[in-house]
Amino acid sequence: MMQDIRSMDIEAVLEQAFALHQGGRLAEAEPLYLTVLRAAPGDFTAQLLLGILRHQQGRHSEALELLTAALAIHPDSDLALLNHGNVLAALGRGPEALASYDRAIALHPRHADLANARGLLLVSQRHFQEALADLDLAVAIHPDFAEGWNNRGNALQGLGRLEDALASYDRALSLSPRHAQTHNNRAHVLRRLGRLGAALAAADGALALDDANAQALNDRGNILQDLNRHEEAIESYSRALAIRPDYLDAANNRGAAHQGLMRFEKALGDFDRVLALDGGHALAHWSRGIVKLLTGDLEEGFRLYEWRKQLPAPIEQRNYHQPLWTGAEDIAGKTLFCYIEQGLGDTILFFRYALMARAKGARVILAVQDPIVPLMRDAGGDIEILGGAGVPQHFDYHSPLMSLPLAFGTTRDTIPAPVPYLKAQTGRVETWRGRIGSHGFKIGICWQGAASIANRSFPLSLLAPISQMEHVRLISLQKGDGTAQIRSAGVKVEELGDLDSGDAFLDSAAVMESLDLVITLDTSLAHLAGALGRPAWVALKFVPDWRWFLESAQSPWYPTLRLFRQREPGDWDSVFADMQDALRRAHIS
Repeated sequence: MMQDIRSMDIEAVLEQAFALHQGGRLAEAEPLYLTVLRAAPGDFTAQLLLGILRHQQGRHSEALELLTAALAIHPDSDLALLNHGNVLAALGRGPEALASYDRAIALHPRHADLANARGLLLVSQRHFQEALADLDLAVAIHPDFAEGWNNRGNALQGLGRLEDALASYDRALSLSPRHAQTHNNRAHVLRRLGRLGAALAAADGALALDDANAQALNDRGNILQDLNRHEEAIESYSRALAIRPDYLDAANNRGAAHQGLMRFEKALGDFDRVLALDGGHALAHWSRGIVKLLTGDLEEGFRLYEWRKQLPAPIEQRNYHQPLWTGAEDIAGKTLFCYIEQGLGDTILFFRYALMARAKGARVILAVQDPIVPLMRDAGGDIEILGGAGVPQHFDYHSPLMSLPLAFGTTRDTIPAPVPYLKAQTGRVETWRGRIGSHGFKIGICWQGAASIANRSFPLSLLAPISQMEHVRLISLQKGDGTAQIRSAGVKVEELGDLDSGDAFLDSAAVMESLDLVITLDTSLAHLAGALGRPAWVALKFVPDWRWFLESAQSPWYPTLRLFRQREPGDWDSVFADMQDALRRAHIS
């Protein structure tokens, strides 16, 4: 067929080539397209189909040249415009791809594939709301469009509409049940919903259909990590890396799994593997920083922690005309604007650094999350408190609150602990003291953090032995997620009803002043108790958040806290047995 075909039926050759192409036999279709183009260089169909084939081969620049030539012949071709946009997107030329899709949709407004392609590009650019409009149109035009329903689920995930995303994936699978990527996407959303067993089953379903799917193996590893099955997670990541040795996410995640088993040298080895392939990989730098912080190397850890500003979803990356304060500049008499975009517990923990900046003679203005504004204003210290969106009109320097430890050169030996530095409102303390009473040994309890964060809960039922100790009263400080356990855990717990019904922590702080002890896991309530100088016992997982470091039962941040640590991943039983023993030794019962 490589002979001169000028005298032959070009349509027949194209028909044969297209049949091979559709069957996935690209290497056999390619020479036939080339033969046609030698005989008829301006053949639109051959240029179009060879352009699509080149795109499938990953030869995107050649594909673009062919598709551009095809469009010069038929500028209104929906298929040529669609694939022209797809190739531009593959080349990373997003604005040009979007313009190509827009032109195509203007000519073909009821074209499901075009709406889907435009939506898919917008999802990759994280323009989820605009993407959803396109994908809604795609499935409205073509209700049986499985790919459209799958991509619509991705847009909904990006918007945080997780249940809607799950329904969209389910619709896609009802139309195309053997689509491995949809099963994997479904696993991802189930993980985010905290339904880990179902998530693992969905990931396994994806791999049953495509056992060489490196992304599914990586995502399966993430689910296994959430289940504290770190060895299995490592095996899953390793399989992904055997398929794709340059799969940076899998290498970084395997490092995190090693970290979860306290294999810190192996963790650092995986992070370094990522950085050897991509020296600017922000997540790997940041991950190295977490290990350094956790193991007590605060100087190096806080330096690497600055990479959070360059993560795919940047944290605390703000650009102002005023310079960032690095600690080297004299701020006496200057105005320093600080801000925080992380958890409420971090606001409480690192507020001490705003006080330190004030002690250097700076006027300090701090923007915090709206719910915590009243608590922070009550702290005093001559710090001006704004809501989360607040930005002062005039300031000389700025800094994220969580960059101040780096600016102050904090080491493990120089952690400032000016406890207490928060205070409860006197009137609220008196009110809650009257409601709670003085009888018994009063223990405030919190057993679950945000449901969206893995391993941030323990079963309330584990407190049953403590609740049965003589004189002990368990008083719930739990709000939102987890409160339903009170009805089923078989533990006698006193509920306070309208706790913090207005501003965050004002009531909790006052209640803590009326308690003998607080038992909580790693939540913002632990930080609140510590900053108030109240006695609290904190239940920590095997490898805790870096803020709690390793091994010690004491927190250098909060002298009044005592830390109870799992002896192995998932082992909460020993934590609460140790607490019960400690209560007995303190002659509580």
